[in-house]
Amino acid sequence: MTALLDVQNLTVSIPSRFGEFTAVDQVNLNVLAGEIHGVVGESGAGKSTVGSAIIGLLESPARISAGSIRLRGDELTKLGDADYHRLRGNRISMIFQDPQTSLNPLLSIADQLVETIQQHRKLSDEQARQLAIELLAETGIENPEERLDDFPHQFSGGMRQRVVIALALCTDPELIIADEPTTALDVSVQKQILGLIRNLASQRKVGFLLITHDIGVIAEITDRVTVLQHGKVVETGPTAEVLGTPREPYTRALMAAVPRLDQRLERFRNIISVDRRVEGESRWHIDGASAHYASNWLLGGDKVARHANSTARRATERPDNALLRVDDLDVSFGARRSWFTSKSGFKALSGVSLHLHRGEVLGVVGESGSGKSTLAKAIVGLVPSSGGTMQFDGSVLPDGRHRPRSHLARRQIQMVFQDPYSSLNNRRTVESILTEPLLFYKLAAKGPDTRRLVASVLELVEMPQRAMLKYPHQFSGGQRQRIAVARALMARPDFLICDEPTSALDVSIQAQILNLLKDLQSNFGLTILFISHNLAVVRQMADRVVVLRRGQLVESAASETFFAAPQADYSQQLLRETPSLDLLGSPV
Repeated sequence: MTALLDVQNLTVSIPSRFGEFTAVDQVNLNVLAGEIHGVVGESGAGKSTVGSAIIGLLESPARISAGSIRLRGDELTKLGDADYHRLRGNRISMIFQDPQTSLNPLLSIADQLVETIQQHRKLSDEQARQLAIELLAETGIENPEERLDDFPHQFSGGMRQRVVIALALCTDPELIIADEPTTALDVSVQKQILGLIRNLASQRKVGFLLITHDIGVIAEITDRVTVLQHGKVVETGPTAEVLGTPREPYTRALMAAVPRLDQRLERFRNIISVDRRVEGESRWHIDGASAHYASNWLLGGDKVARHANSTARRATERPDNALLRVDDLDVSFGARRSWFTSKSGFKALSGVSLHLHRGEVLGVVGESGSGKSTLAKAIVGLVPSSGGTMQFDGSVLPDGRHRPRSHLARRQIQMVFQDPYSSLNNRRTVESILTEPLLFYKLAAKGPDTRRLVASVLELVEMPQRAMLKYPHQFSGGQRQRIAVARALMARPDFLICDEPTSALDVSIQAQILNLLKDLQSNFGLTILFISHNLAVVRQMADRVVVLRRGQLVESAASETFFAAPQADYSQQLLRETPSLDLLGSPV
């Protein structure tokens, strides 16, 4: 069968002052009409570069230095900018990772769809509007006639992604490149989007090149898969064959790093050693700074005794003597009360009760909008509660706004956010970022001992000491998340809240961060509230699981009990909608 897309020996080079860097090295792949071809690999493997090269969106100075790209026999590498502009949209469309940045917030959905349709088709305003309504209906948006005039911010993340898919379909393309289309979506919305892509491929005979680091997505809907590493093809073939019986060691290691729903692993296998390559690190070291020094500091004082007894005590502790108790917690947004008006607002959390024992990991799951992040922010004091009580270590925990918290309570509860790039100050060095908690909580004074402690904590999270001299933007996503974890540790916390700490990371870096959190929890007896929409990740981390839906707690159970026999219908639905990894077989 003749391929819709045929890529042969594609090489993409990026010149720099240090020489020419080869981002993609002699890649071969093809996509048939109506087929979904997955491209998978770690960050930096060249997945998105391949997609950008095919659609002609390589950013200068990157260029195609060799190879061929043919679409139904037409050579694309020889096209000029004007020809590529006519091809883009008409024959090839692209779905980007973040629908929020793909849509213009100042224009209605109607304006954006009609403009795109009329750019490529000679249709009147009325005809273009009618086609836009049909496309929205086809992508599963209810009441498309009414929603057409809404703006992007009035749609949920899943609905926005459907609008982006409708935009991609406006010109009836032959090929759609989908670059991480489900990364930011929870399992239920992801299931809907993947089903939509599958239907479009089978009904419209559109070819899909699906770029993702999510092995579950690859296993769920792709027909064939290509595995990339360092810009080169490692393995390619039918999905069941590549995932089920991989031939190459790298592919086998990649599959072994995937979190599983059917069993809990004590530790993930590292695909590669942690990336510690920071220029000049071998010639730069602070005397006395080591992970052992950081461990002794973190376990200083009465924490040693508490850590030693935490595991034994957890089995006999009751909810009334837990480290954290939350009772009937309510959080509302937009509520207003005055002499003349009263508005209740939107209730993000309603009557939520839970508890955590010292040294325990509690997983919190639920779809987008269920209240997971709101719960975390209420506990840490970033949003005020409107009802209920919270207690930490036997003392009442004020909401943090209407009633200020003690210095001790603020120090003991720390948070690791989803996006380390946004949560770290890019204008400050890593040393400055990590020193700030020490000074703020008066745990140390400026001087050589503080520098040694900062360097030691970086060693503890498997970062080179020289990293303290650099800025957050100079690191990869996984390295930035390690720095974010280090910053939380600098406050010497008892309780750590991790809000989607691995959702933006590829499978190998995710495995490294999960291993790091497992080590920190077991070595220092940290109590962790672990929030994620990825149930497989929660299975690997949590001792107990609570499920939120529309701001209410619908189930709470021990982890093994929950994953073996969930009681609530909604919990069962979440597990059903999680992509199946049966193709992978038993982990190595």
